[in-house]
Amino acid sequence: MAKSPTSDIVLERLTKLHPKLIDLELERTQRLLAAVGHPERQLPPVIHVAGTNGKGSVIAYLRSILEAAGYRVHVYISPHLVRFHERIRLNGKLIDENLLISLLEECEHANGGVPITFFEITTVAAFLAFTREPADIVLLETGVGGEFDATNVIDQPIATVLMPISFDHMQFFGNTLTLIAKAKAGIMKHGRPAIVSPQPDEAMAVFEAKAAELKVPMHRFGQEWTCDGDLKNALRFTDSRGPRIYPAPGLAGRHQFRNAGCAIAATAVLDGFKITDAHIAQGLRNVTWPARMQRLAQGPLVEMLPKDSKWELWLDGGHNAEAGEVIAAMLADWRAEDGKPVHLIFGMLNTKDPIAFLKQLAPHAEDMAAVAIPGDHASLSIDECVAAGAEVGLLSQGYRSVEAALRALVDTHSGSSESRRVLICGSLYLAGTVLAEND
Repeated sequence: MAKSPTSDIVLERLTKLHPKLIDLELERTQRLLAAVGHPERQLPPVIHVAGTNGKGSVIAYLRSILEAAGYRVHVYISPHLVRFHERIRLNGKLIDENLLISLLEECEHANGGVPITFFEITTVAAFLAFTREPADIVLLETGVGGEFDATNVIDQPIATVLMPISFDHMQFFGNTLTLIAKAKAGIMKHGRPAIVSPQPDEAMAVFEAKAAELKVPMHRFGQEWTCDGDLKNALRFTDSRGPRIYPAPGLAGRHQFRNAGCAIAATAVLDGFKITDAHIAQGLRNVTWPARMQRLAQGPLVEMLPKDSKWELWLDGGHNAEAGEVIAAMLADWRAEDGKPVHLIFGMLNTKDPIAFLKQLAPHAEDMAAVAIPGDHASLSIDECVAAGAEVGLLSQGYRSVEAALRALVDTHSGSSESRRVLICGSLYLAGTVLAEND
């Protein structure tokens, strides 16, 4: 008897449609959208989010706040950590397996076997999903780009959000912040408000010029709004309404105050939505976002830690220089708080810059265990990770797996009563395998 199709089987088929040459353009997406009836024209109001870092976090805050206010929220993100279903959330729930299979096969049939990227065809499937179930708003994350990203087919979003720009995907956009920012600025639309996070001067100049060209009302960190706070007690947010105090964000790290601030600033421009300070407070407290400075509290890996100890196991998917700076700031806060030694377990894709990332963390870590990302041909090898660690001054050693690295750490320090922190970092793909194995 033939096996019933699963979404994994369909998704695998779709990868085989990938063009031989990767070029960022919208023609393939627009062609398929037309073939399935233009679902992008039938969506609820859309908040479109681009940038290099923090896109997923700001979407997590927005979803939490909007749902606290009683709104039905659809969400599209990428990449996923464990299952593809994480990319498409319908009214608070991950997409159902049977619906996903149906939508993917609908898009596959409509595409007719012609070349199209995996991200493009699955983005069209997400848009179709958003038309099959009513909602009040869509939170839409770009893939790698902006202007020619497959998500950039929304003519009039209710708002756009531009998260911090740094060096990433230079093979597509160029090797300057100005060129990268020009690509990301492509989601800005005529007359639609743009919320802008803290930016390098070069990126802000690009965004301000684009806003002037398109008559876009700007809501910039440090000008139209600002926020700060202490890590444990409160977030202070100020805009044209004046200062307000909210609970500290539920996600760990000093950088999350500004991510949360972007979300708060975005709620202020949503015409027709009623969002109170109480909704914002509830959303900040209840937010969840896996693998972003996430403390693992249970599972097989946690059970490997010394019994009756105060060891901590943390996981983060940041993978570029700015993410390294953010993580380093948190490690510095930890050191000031309690002085616990920090050990890194590190793996990264070979399309990223391990030196730019690790040099931020090196002054705050005792040593580094290097691993390859399981099952990923694009992973840096163990030896390459070891070499990168050594180059930035980290005592580094390679291991066949995260489990083996953690076991070696525990064995090495089993005779000590000192509590320690272990941070698994370097790639969202590595984080995804860790979450899957620790389930």
